[in-house]
Order: sequence, then structure tokens, then C-alpha cells
Amino acid sequence: MRIPPKTPEVRVPRLVGLMAVDAREAARARGLFLNSPDRPEFQRVVVDYVVRQYPPAGAEVPPDSMVYVWFDLGDGEGGGGVREPRPPVPPSGGLQRELGEPGDAFEMIGR
Repeated sequence: MRIPPKTPEVRVPRLVGLMAVDAREAARARGLFLNSPDRPEFQRVVVDYVVRQYPPAGAEVPPDSMVYVWFDLGDGEGGGGVREPRPPVPPSGGLQRELGEPGDAFEMIGR
């Protein structure tokens, strides 16, 4: 029985933070394929940013492997939270310097 030679593995690039078009190009340059479970029209997505990937960056996979990328964080993951003002509201008038008690400023030094 003949044993085939081991194929060289490909290191998965870091795709998180890249735009979709750049992520596709980076994967193609390494001989990998991209798929996005949250975007059925993935081949037409251009400017959305990758927020998650599997396998992670640096993993070694066989050539022509599939790398999965997501453009939306799932429910309960990340997000910026509420951006509208909430009470308590800061006092009006801007910043003010805290003043000491009235009296002689050098009173304590002379003792």
C-alpha cells in the first residue's frame, strides 16, 4: 500500500477587522475559501467588517479549506450599549475649580 505524501498545511490569516473584500482577498492569497453563515449574499458584501472567524488566526489547515467569518455579533455579544444620555445629568455651568475654605491661605504655613 502506497502512502501519499503529506500535503503542506496553510496558516489561517487574521481576518477579524478586515472589510469583506479584503478578507476574501487575504483568504484567496493563501488558497482558502470563505463562507459567512450570517450573510447569504456574502460574495456581494464589500464594506462590512469581519467581527469573528473560525478557525482562528494562526491555525494550520489543509489547502482549499473553508474559513467561516461573521459580520454581526450574536445576541448578547459585544455591542456598544445605550448611547442616549441617562440620568443623573451632570450639573450645568461646566467645570469649576474646587475652592478651599475662606480664610488666610498662609495660615497653616506660618505655624
